[in-house]
Amino acid sequence: MHLRYPFGLDQIGRLASAQTQEEYIVELMEQVLFTNPGERVNRPDFGCGTLLLVFEPGQSQLSTITSTTIQASLERWMGELIDLQDVTVSFQESELLVTVEFSIIRTKKTQIAEFRRSA
Repeated sequence: MHLRYPFGLDQIGRLASAQTQEEYIVELMEQVLFTNPGERVNRPDFGCGTLLLVFEPGQSQLSTITSTTIQASLERWMGELIDLQDVTVSFQESELLVTVEFSIIRTKKTQIAEFRRSA
């Protein structure tokens, strides 16, 4: 059973679960990207802290550093599930857009996931 992220209940009050393996993996990526280090009690080094970077000055120069940080975090925490191919980061006013191209190791299926967050 793959629990949904964010955690919740389904229509009949059971724990909600992801419908497909692809959906589950994208939800795991979202957790890695938008969890700040120190937020998890038993895993204080888990996460990437991507949202903290929205407020940093010089965002055009920051996108390369952010891409590298995200890539390292995804490889560390999800390396056994995905083969990471590309990560791009762009800032548009107060919105962050992260695009991740990856393939699922088990199925060899290439996918692209986009994550948007506003400040």
